Amino acid sequence: MLLSRLYPYYFGKLFLNNFKDKYMTFLKFYLFAMLAFFPLDMIWLGWLARGFYKKHMGHWMTEQTDWVTAAIFYLLFLSGLVYFVVLPSMNGTSMDVLLRGAFFGLITYGTYELTNRAVMANWPYTLVIVDILWGVVLCATVSWISWYFGR
Repeated sequence: MLLSRLYPYYFGKLFLNNFKDKYMTFLKFYLFAMLAFFPLDMIWLGWLARGFYKKHMGHWMTEQTDWVTAAIFYLLFLSGLVYFVVLPSMNGTSMDVLLRGAFFGLITYGTYELTNRAVMANWPYTLVIVDILWGVVLCATVSWISWYFGR
């Protein structure tokens, strides 16, 4: 506090420059993550695994997707992916970001699936395993794409 009073210009400018640089870096990685995550997840959910999800959880599914809620999820999830995986991997190798992304997918998708399995009647183990594996692959892939193109 005392230093900022003695040298307000230096510390103020330094803080603003650091904030601006970090903010822009975050946004750049976030943009690449969004450009990768959304299409990959839509291909998976809407085409490749559509029948699988309908078979295993069709009676829990709504007729129409709530896109507002889905958008909020994507915004929050990708913020976590960039903050906890991509940014810490900025100066690392491609293997670093792939492993961190895979671990993030394991933890996040695992939390969702295992919680559902624990509290919902007849939540299928097949769904748990397939969805967790998808989360691992998706998060590793998106993390790497964001890291590679955002550097």
